[in-house]
Amino acid sequence: MKRLALIAAVAATFIAPHAAIAMSDADCQAAWTKADANTDGNVTESEASRYFASMRVANKPIADGKLTKAAFAEHCKAGLYDAAKLDAGAPLKGANSFTEGQAKDRVAAAGFGTVGALTKDADGIWRGTAADGAKTITVAVDFKGNVVAK
Repeated sequence: MKRLALIAAVAATFIAPHAAIAMSDADCQAAWTKADANTDGNVTESEASRYFASMRVANKPIADGKLTKAAFAEHCKAGLYDAAKLDAGAPLKGANSFTEGQAKDRVAAAGFGTVGALTKDADGIWRGTAADGAKTITVAVDFKGNVVAK
């Protein structure tokens, strides 16, 4: 029994840091209010591209090109829109199978706006620029999907 408890504790040590804690109901409601800029009860990609990018990254379908409040809340509570945790040392070198479009979606899903052209370097890292508020920053996307901004 002690051995089983020890194994469970060790496993939790490795799993817990990577577990996502979904946003609260209040956080999801606030995100919805901000995303539904025209208050029509639906969110389109032009209103909130970040959430559509998150849906594509997670391979979730978007019905009729818009998110309803119910669908938004479901995905929000499931943690789909949470900020991703970076792996130590990111961006990491490695064979990157993402297309430029997929890498751009990861940058947008991380909350950055207007993602410029990305170029894959010799280390397999997509590099380019994106908007962070009113300023342009440098971004990198590695083979694991880590998005690093400088």
